[in-house]
Amino acid sequence: MTATPIGNARDITLRARDALAACDLIAAEDTRVTSRLLSIYGISKPLTAYNDHNAARERPRLLARLRSGARIVLVSDAGTPLVSDPGYKLVREALADGLPVHALPGASAPLTALALAGLPTDRFFFAGFLSSKQGERRSALEELRELRATLIFFESAQRLGAALKDMAEILGNRPAAVARELTKLHEEVRRGDLGELAKAYESETPRGEVTLLVGPPLDEAPDFAKAEKLLKDALAFMPVRAAADLVAEALDLPRRETYARALALKTHEED
Repeated sequence: MTATPIGNARDITLRARDALAACDLIAAEDTRVTSRLLSIYGISKPLTAYNDHNAARERPRLLARLRSGARIVLVSDAGTPLVSDPGYKLVREALADGLPVHALPGASAPLTALALAGLPTDRFFFAGFLSSKQGERRSALEELRELRATLIFFESAQRLGAALKDMAEILGNRPAAVARELTKLHEEVRRGDLGELAKAYESETPRGEVTLLVGPPLDEAPDFAKAEKLLKDALAFMPVRAAADLVAEALDLPRRETYARALALKTHEED
């Protein structure tokens, strides 16, 4: 598997060029796209299409070639193969047959967008493409709502406005970013909250490939109204520290702030 540029052709790695030039066959998602890349670097190798439409038919042929010792390079239209692209079943069956599989890293739209978005990067979840059907799309978003990670999606430019509207309604008004045409001449990253972005793209259809990122759930300010009532009850028969620890544990509240409120209540009662 060899990663290819997601836009700028100069983002190809030296290892990728060597592999493409030395292989016996290139299995490409779209041979026309890969042919243009090969022509830029003066590489001429046999190409065969391997995509969602012909994978069941082509997979046995490719595996037979691998068993005979052929060196095959799998590439997608852009970026890293198997990331929302065909190839998983081919790799899985090759590994099951004990055939060697190597991955040559390189460009990746999800990681490039994540680096540019200005959203948390310590935990992220790549969700790929959402369904074009609104009901299925909203159901998928419901499943992702509580996930405490930055969410990364691929989305078509035509459905971007509708997807953002559903996200704002289901996920809440979180910070987000729309990245398009990454590494290309007209690269753009638009940042804002989901409500702002949904409104911006309500009547605007951008051009190019779109990667959509949504920040994790916002931390809500602790609700101490219930805590203060419980603290008053507990302080009637417990020391301040014990009452604060009990209420903080019961309501999952910050212990330091709960203690400060308990102390203030106790002081007020004594006054």
